[in-house]
Amino acid sequence: MNELELPKIEIFPVPDIPIIREGDDTGEIICKFAKNAGIVIREEDIIVIAHAIISRAEGRLVDLRTVTPSEYAKTIADQCDKDPRHIEVILNQAKSIVRMKDGILIVESKTPAGWVMANAGVDQSNSLGENYVILLPENPDRSAEKIRKKIQEEFGVEVAVIITDTFGRALRSGAVNVAIGTSGIKPIIDLSGVKDLFGYTLKTTQIGIADELASAAELISGQSNEGYPVIVIRGYKYQKGTESALLLARPRENALFW
Repeated sequence: MNELELPKIEIFPVPDIPIIREGDDTGEIICKFAKNAGIVIREEDIIVIAHAIISRAEGRLVDLRTVTPSEYAKTIADQCDKDPRHIEVILNQAKSIVRMKDGILIVESKTPAGWVMANAGVDQSNSLGENYVILLPENPDRSAEKIRKKIQEEFGVEVAVIITDTFGRALRSGAVNVAIGTSGIKPIIDLSGVKDLFGYTLKTTQIGIADELASAAELISGQSNEGYPVIVIRGYKYQKGTESALLLARPRENALFW
């Protein structure tokens, strides 16, 4: 096999995406700035998008100056050394508190997937300043589908869209980018029945490919700022599908570390 035949992918940003604000058409903006940069979206490209720009476009911001914290929020805030108004917003976005330690609240969120995550995804970074916090999109799969349709109409090709957030992981240090919304791609690849190198038949192996692609995109997008909130991954032969990113959430009854 020569070098040109070796498997490879490209990962690159759509540059100069402006600050997205409530009411903006995120899909239209992505198309516009891709064209401005001379980027032609191709068949089976994967568009990976940081959720913050989608949340802002959808008005998923809370002005802390409008929040009155409960006594419970004040108690937790004293223990965690946090703004009690921020805690109140977290509590409003949580179904239950799973763990609380060293200023971190691990909660089961009210998102459709019930993600178990720090602070229910409520974050001050990449909001509109210190008086605001940003929430997750209300329905990330729906948001991904809307943007995917716009890109496909504009460029006349079929693509996949992944919306991401940064999660910590049980029993592992360091946060990584993961998928919270998908459209046009199977978020999990099931390798059950596939034979390995030595002829062993895999029985239960599943790969969270949407999470792997989200983490790959973060190598370019970074965490410190929003310079590159939109990333294109080209060359990966993904499995097309209509499944939801909800598949990536392990059911409570199967979760050994709940």
